[in-house]
Formats: sequence, C-alpha cells, structure tokens
Amino acid sequence: MSAASRIYQVAVPTPLYHAFDYLATVPLVPGARVRVPFGRREMIGVVLGEVAQSELPASRLRAITQSLDASAILPPSILGLLRWAADYYHHPLGEVIHTALPVRLRQGRAPVVSGAKVWMLTPEGRSVDPQTLKRAPAQRHVLEALTVAAEGLDAEQLAQISQRSAAALKALHAKGWVSSHQRDPRPVLNGELQSAPDLNSDQKSSVTAIVARLDGFHPFLLHGVTGSGKTEVYLSVIKEVLAQGKQSLVLVPEISLTPQLVGRFERRFRTPIAVLHSGLNEQERLSAWVRASEGKAPIVLGTRSAVFTPLKNPGVIVVDEEHDGSYKQQDGFRYSARDVAVMRASREKIPIILGSATPSLESLKNARQGTYALIELPERTGSAVMPQVRLLDMRRLKPSEGLSLPLREVLAAKLEKGEQSILFLNRRGFSPVWMCFDCGWVAPCKRCDAQLTLHHKRQKLLCHHCGAEQEVAQRCPSCQGEKLHPLGEGTERVEGALQKFFPQARIERIDRDSTSRKGALEEKLRRVHEGEADILVGTQMLSKGHDFPNVTLVGILNADQGLYGTDFRSSERLFQLIMQVSGRAGRADKPGEVLIQTWHPDHPLFAALQRHDFHGFAEFALNERQETNYPPYSHLALLRAESPTPDAALKFLHEARTLALPLSPGKEVQVLVPVAAPMERRAGRYRAQLLVQSSQRAPLHEFLSQWVAQLAEAKFAKKTRWSLDVDPADMY
Repeated sequence: MSAASRIYQVAVPTPLYHAFDYLATVPLVPGARVRVPFGRREMIGVVLGEVAQSELPASRLRAITQSLDASAILPPSILGLLRWAADYYHHPLGEVIHTALPVRLRQGRAPVVSGAKVWMLTPEGRSVDPQTLKRAPAQRHVLEALTVAAEGLDAEQLAQISQRSAAALKALHAKGWVSSHQRDPRPVLNGELQSAPDLNSDQKSSVTAIVARLDGFHPFLLHGVTGSGKTEVYLSVIKEVLAQGKQSLVLVPEISLTPQLVGRFERRFRTPIAVLHSGLNEQERLSAWVRASEGKAPIVLGTRSAVFTPLKNPGVIVVDEEHDGSYKQQDGFRYSARDVAVMRASREKIPIILGSATPSLESLKNARQGTYALIELPERTGSAVMPQVRLLDMRRLKPSEGLSLPLREVLAAKLEKGEQSILFLNRRGFSPVWMCFDCGWVAPCKRCDAQLTLHHKRQKLLCHHCGAEQEVAQRCPSCQGEKLHPLGEGTERVEGALQKFFPQARIERIDRDSTSRKGALEEKLRRVHEGEADILVGTQMLSKGHDFPNVTLVGILNADQGLYGTDFRSSERLFQLIMQVSGRAGRADKPGEVLIQTWHPDHPLFAALQRHDFHGFAEFALNERQETNYPPYSHLALLRAESPTPDAALKFLHEARTLALPLSPGKEVQVLVPVAAPMERRAGRYRAQLLVQSSQRAPLHEFLSQWVAQLAEAKFAKKTRWSLDVDPADMY
C-alpha cells in the first residue's frame, strides 16, 4: 500500500453481512458509487466511509477500479436510514443499499434525467374530426385526448385512455396525424386548477392539528371511515408544506392506486410530481428518482420502495392505506415500507401521516398508548352516509354459480335505476377445483401442496402459487372416468353467470388476469367512471381507494374466506378487506347497500361489520392478541428455510435452534420448535419455519444479532436456502 493510498469501506450487493475494504488514491465521499473488483468480476458498490486501517494485511487489499460519483447520490440521511434498516431487519447492508437504488444506478449508469417521448397532433391531425373514427374507437379516444393536450401525452398516459393505444398510435402515425417528440418528464400541466372543496369540521380540525406540528417528528394516525375525505386532508397539509418550500413523499400500497391519485394532485397543484413504481421503465424511474433527490419534484408519489427515495428538503410523509399488506416486502430484503417511513420521519424530524379506514392493530395500539396522535374522521363528506349492511344466510339460500336469489334481485333493481354495482370475490379464475365426480380426484399441482385452478377462457389449469400450467384433463387419471367438472367459483365464472342472468348489462371484470396488459386497468376504470359499465366483478383490486360515485351496491360473494385461517391475523385482514370494499357503496348522494353472503351469519365479525364498528372489532381483536401474546403485544421473527429435498429444511432449523438456545437462556426470548410451513411444498421446494417470540423488542434484536452472525458462519447453513423475516406480515 502506497503512502498516498486510503482505505475505504464499500458495501457490495452480496449475501455477506459485512462491508469490504478497498484502496483509493483520491478522496471519496460516503454515499457515492464505485466500481470494484470482487472475485473474478467487477461490481458496483457504495462507499460507507474511510477507515484508518483494515483487518486484512495490506497485500490482500485491492484497489477501487473507478469512482462513479463526484458527490454522494445517497445523502447521509438516507445512508443512515439504510444502515438502520439493515440492522433492524438483520439483512446484508450491500443488498439493502442495492434495493434502494434504481436499476440503472445499480448498473453504474450516470444519474441523469432524460426527456420522455410524447405524442402530439400534427397540423393534419388537428384538422380531423374524431367523430369520423367511429369504427376505430381506440384511435378516436387517442385523437380526442391529444386534441386537448397541448403539451402532448406519453405512452403511460395514453395507455390510461385506451389499452389499445399502441396500435392506435401506429395507425394514426401512418396517416400522418400524430408525431413523437421529446419533453421533460412529467411536465406541469397547464390549464385551470381545480379548487379545493369546502372541508367539513372534522377535516378542518384534522388539517389544523397536523399543520400546527410541521416543525418536527410527529406521527399522526388518521382514522377516517370510507368516503370521509382523507385524501383532502393530505392535499391540504401538502399545500402548507409546499408553501414552506419543502417536499412531500406520498406512499400508496399498489400501482393501481397511483394514476388516480396523481390525477388528483395534478388537478390541484401546478408543481412537478415525481412518480415511482414498478410499472415504469428503467429510465423513467431513474429520472423521477433524480428529480426527487435534486428537489426538482416537490411532490413524490410512489409504492413501497419509494420510501428510500432521497429528498433534498423533506417536509412530510404520507402513508395511505397504512394497514395494507403490500407495504411488506415478502422476499429478499423483507422490510415494511410503513415502518421504515415512520423511522425515516423520526430521523429527518418531519411529521408523518398514516391514513386508513381500517388501521392495523399495531398502529391503533400505538395511538392508544400516545405514541401516535389519533385523528378521527367519523363521518362521510357531503350528504353521503354509510351503506346499510345486510347478511344473507347461505345456509337457507341456494346460490346459482355463486349468486343467491336475493342478491340477483337487488342487482336487477340497480340495473333498472341505472346505478352501478360491485361484486367482490377474492378468487380469480373460473373455478378453484377441477374434480372427478366419480371418484373424487382433484387436479393437483405437481410442484405445490395445492390444487390447480381452472381458467376457462384459456382452457388451462393454473397454479396460483408457482405459476405452473397444465392442460385441462378430460379423463380422470385415477379412475379413467369422464365426469370431470369445476367446483366452486372464481371471478371468471361469476362474470359468465352475470352475462347469463343479465344479458343487457355491461360487465367489467377487474382482477390480475383481466388487467395484466399495461393500461388495461386504467381503461376499465375509465369506463366505470364514464358510466360505460353496469356491474364490476373483481378481487381485492377493487377494495382500495377507488371512488365510484354511481356505485350503490356491493355484494360480497364468499365472505367466509379467511374467517378461520391458520394465520393469527386472518380475522383482522378479513374485516379490513370487507369493510374496505363495502366502502365503495354510496359514496355520493345516492344511498348504498352491502349484501354479504355467509354461512356464518352469527359470527361477531359480521355483527361489527353491520354496525360499521371498527373500534368494537379492534377492541375484541386486541384483547384476543393480548391473551395469546401475539403482536402488537409481542414481537416476532420467523426463520424460514427451504430445500428441494424433504426434511432438509426442518433439519437445518433444528440445527439453527440448537445454535440459538444458549443465546436465550432466560424467558425474554422464546425459540419455538421448528415446524413445516402451512403449505410445505411450493414451487418444488420443501419449506419449514421457526418462530422466535419476545415481549420486548430490544432483547429480541440483541438475540437476533448474535444468532444471525453465527448462522452466517455455520457450515450447515450453507447447504440450505434460509432467510430471516423480522415482524412477519404472515405466517404462511
């Protein structure tokens, strides 16, 4: 090592729990990227800092190949947050940092903003009357949209207008009516801004309480019933934050909620908005990330990973639908974006708003003990009232393809009035079972402990766990019989039944299958908002955040799913899901009603739903959790293992438990006996899990730090794929 050389610690994206020492002849800044030799290849790492000396001899230290950034792309606040996250979730720091960076920065590309490709009308196109394209509706919709968009529209915006926008653009371009141009990403829209509606007294007091405490870390739990105007509270607070010259970070649980929320923000604020989610291409995502980090986007809106986006001047964080399970990453670096957001707000000394109509029990307990400030919006805005909830006792009703007679009669009445309805069934496909009626054989997945789901239109049997496909068996492989039939209902079957019962109705199915194409969901939602659909049938994609003013009926087809699940959170999730989707009914001036089909009408969960009594259900659930010592009255970590051979995962966990027991001699940390996962075989791998439980967070993490360090070095741990899940969102 020469006298001029310095030693820097670099985080490299590997599954190893330590940083690596490298030599450099020039000063480097913590948070900057470097290219380094690693084994026989080169990798992109991030500088953590300079050290006086290395534990390795000088002869073994290698030199940094290239410095990629003159200044830190990860400022100290974000680098510190990532260090905390790596420590809290006991995950390798290099992989944590890797997760936080856009893909192009991981690849060593420069952090530059490039213009987006937009489409605009040519002079010839402006002279065309869109009504002349009645036989080409997609071209007509695109032409109409471009007529009023002086700045042009990009592919993402056009996909919201028509799912056939790509083909329409190709045809219009061939005619010489449209042309493409480059523009700055997501420009500020021109035109008249939408004025804010008058807030009711509860909304006003909520905004006043939050705005009065913009000067530091103050966590707020905004509990508002569905339709109570939580988004208007967010918008009013963000207006004050913008007036102070600061930025706002808004997190949403799913991509499907992003377009409509962006639309509301763009109609209210003439300011740049950076949008971050997995549906963007890599350059779009990088551009949004850079604009946010440079302070050029005062509003940043995104899904889970956006929580790590640097902000030049942060002012507030909003986590919408804070209870949603989508905020928890379920593989790799298993972090909770909601919990990371709370820690980020604390470290950056800014307020955070956690909003939900059905808050998680963890957040509710924090509010009850004073850790969070609880703000309530108990009434719907305007003249809207909560929908009437009625239980349909399926023990006494004979359904036809999942639809009871009372539900069909109410659907017919809504169609007669020109009102819209939603039917909710959290099961996609045609039927969850393909069964032989001679011997009882059920089509199994060959790689999972699960049954295959029939998808009728595709004429395939699919596994919803591993994605495997099989042809639909016409002869039973067990008894050679030919009486094979579908059993049970999925959204595809219900869609067909509705077409049979109501042939004149315009039906939209919204689930992962029907919205897989880019822009398909936006096109379906557009048709709903414009009154081009009468009945929506779909999965939980319909339950979150959507505002359909003309929907006056919600039908829950199989409310008992999850009622007696193996996970201790099953009843909480079921209550949240049904209450959220029920909240789509009667959000405007027309009263709404909810019909719930159940075989257990006497269950207390349904009684609470009928009363719209979230607090009553929460009280019952919290008491139950306290008696069983489950979160939020304890803290959990789940060591998961999987192997292609039977028993190997369990053997590993037994060895891991043997390693753990001397580290937890007292009763502060309990290390339970390993068990097979509820679905033991998935995607051809056998899975098992070991639960660690503690009433206190600090002793749990002290134990985990020692245990993970020993596991990382243990020879037996290198033979099995394993991962640690801190604060697991599910036990499945």
